Amino acid sequence: MPLPNDELVALLVAVSFAAGLNVYATVATLGLLGHTHLLALPPGLHLLGSWWVIGACGALFALEFFADKVPSFDLIWNALHTFIRVPVAALVAFQATAALQPWEQLAAAAAGGAIALAAHGGKTAARVAVTPSPEPLSNIALSLGEDALAIFLTWLATWRPWVAGSIAAVLILITLLMVRWVWRALAALFRGAERVVES
Repeated sequence: MPLPNDELVALLVAVSFAAGLNVYATVATLGLLGHTHLLALPPGLHLLGSWWVIGACGALFALEFFADKVPSFDLIWNALHTFIRVPVAALVAFQATAALQPWEQLAAAAAGGAIALAAHGGKTAARVAVTPSPEPLSNIALSLGEDALAIFLTWLATWRPWVAGSIAAVLILITLLMVRWVWRALAALFRGAERVVES
């Protein structure tokens, strides 16, 4: 049975936030939940339940699982994924609201992208803060926590959308309250990536 519009909004808030942390884990989880009929995916998202999509996202998640835990390399990885996580979250929100008016779809896509950007920015800022530490365990723990949170929020959103959406909203609020720190961290990340490319 399709979700009511208010629950769909809550689900999209949680899923967009999760995609900002780990887009491959989020899409793979949505796909698996849809494929096993634990979640009635909106018609625009039925493609996510395909084994091809689930398999591709699972393989990319496995790659990210290791790449995201290597200090310094994870910063380059996250810089590049600014251009993947945000657009994919916007596309998922756009497709999930295909039954709505076009302007509502565009608003959902903009909101989904903005929420993913906030999550991605907070994640990246935390990485910039942790990466200089000489031991790799803090990076690994942070990455594992992000992976687990992305999967948990996506799963929770399928049966308690308001709870998952509320958790995501609180995390977005915390990120926005630290927006200056996040902005400086993102700027430092892109300056570092630019130096790597030039050398």
